[in-house]
Amino acid sequence: MTTTQPAFLEARRLSREFRGFFAVKDLDLDVRAGQVHALIGPNGAGKTTVFNLLTRVLDCTGGRILFDDKDITRMATHRVARLGLVRSFQISSVFPALTALENVRVALQRPGGLGMTWWRSRAALAGFDARAHALLQDVQLADFAHRRAGDLSYGRKRALEIATTLALDPRMLLLDEPMAGMGTEDVAHVTGLIRSVARDRTVLMVEHNLRAVAELSDRITVLARGEKLAEGTYAEIRANAEVRRAYIGGTAHA
Repeated sequence: MTTTQPAFLEARRLSREFRGFFAVKDLDLDVRAGQVHALIGPNGAGKTTVFNLLTRVLDCTGGRILFDDKDITRMATHRVARLGLVRSFQISSVFPALTALENVRVALQRPGGLGMTWWRSRAALAGFDARAHALLQDVQLADFAHRRAGDLSYGRKRALEIATTLALDPRMLLLDEPMAGMGTEDVAHVTGLIRSVARDRTVLMVEHNLRAVAELSDRITVLARGEKLAEGTYAEIRANAEVRRAYIGGTAHA
């Protein structure tokens, strides 16, 4: 996909200042529709702060954010989510005492404001089961539908989190370190899941696993000390001497 594709999510001179310290400063970011765009950089580079700004968890102290040509710079977090800009978090946020099916069913109730209405009848809740089973199938968890989420492996918990995120019918996914803490087998599994869900969605992800970044990303933005250091394809980023000095060094593999 070419970079002439219109920007689906656009930030201009995005900044966040904390008492004189800029966690993010004058960031320009264009995430193209239908692409997987990675945001990388060393610890403390400002990546999670960017996610918090884009999803309106934090107010920006400067700049502007557009999502699908709508100005969301001052929009409430829940309204941003309803537009289809949905985020997963670095730490798995499933309900451990509920089954995988029940976790997805709770997520499916959220768009109608029913997410915590535990008093609803079993028959009413069962109306969500077909879609919940389909989402579990999409993330290769069909065989674990009735397993408690707390008993799932770490990789499967992250897959379940992706299923609950997809239940919100996102137009764009923001994934915060989806491979964090995973072994090789789980990384391969979740990489495949992201590739699958990205077929008809735009994805922006923060990720430290450069093999996954190389495999999945159409475009990459590198942050350092809250500012954009470089942007381009993985090959361009890998060849950038300034990026290698600041971040990749000898750890890049592809």
